Formats: sequence, structure tokens, C-alpha cells
Amino acid sequence: MTVRVVVGGALCHDGRLLAARRSTPPELAGRWELPGGKAEPGESVPEALVRELREELGVETEPLERIPGEWPVRPGLVLQVWTARLLSGEPEALTEHDKVRWLAPAELDSVDWLDQDRPAVAEIGRRLRAAAPR
Repeated sequence: MTVRVVVGGALCHDGRLLAARRSTPPELAGRWELPGGKAEPGESVPEALVRELREELGVETEPLERIPGEWPVRPGLVLQVWTARLLSGEPEALTEHDKVRWLAPAELDSVDWLDQDRPAVAEIGRRLRAAAPR
């Protein structure tokens, strides 16, 4: 079976991480995720990230690095998470989300993350805390 990659964007800005609340499908509505989506055939994962964040949030971004690991979404689909830098635009919920929020490291546990996003969110939280001015 061919495994397709879903790319999640860990969009960080001013020491905070962007979280997006799903509005579809019904079984995921109301839960939070790292925005992104499926890589199309012939598209690299970083290219998919830039396209998905443009479509879902209306922003231009630069992929930086992949968070180690990948997490099953459902059979034939795995999540890979990349950190990304905001180049232009202000993120807004355009398609599959009804709300977006910037979360400081101490606020990451304040939303109900999708299960497959939790390991990457924990790693991003560690990185944000480590990079915070002391």
C-alpha cells in the first residue's frame, strides 16, 4: 500500500505557535491541529506545506525543518510536521477551520489537539521554551 504524507505546519512567530480549530469533518470539528494537508503526487512535502498554508490560512510561509518522526492519521496516511516561518499575511481561518489562535508555550495544553498532532506539539513547545529569552 502506498502511504501518502499529510504535512502539518508548525507556524511559529514571536515565540508562539499557530493552532487551527477544525470545522470539518464532523468527527474532528472543534478539535485543534497544526494546519496543513496532503501532499499531491509529484509535489515535495515542503511545497505541499507552502501551498496548504496559503490555501487554508491566506499566508506566505517558508518551510524550515522537519520535526523528527511521523504519526499515523489513518491507514495509508501519515503526518509529518515541518516548522515554518511566516513571511507575509495574517493567518485567518479560510477553509477547513473556524478559528486560529497563537499560543505561547505555556498555553499549548489549553486546547484539545488532534491525537496525531500531540507529539509534534510537545516537541515544538520544548523548542519554543528553550529559545525563549530568560
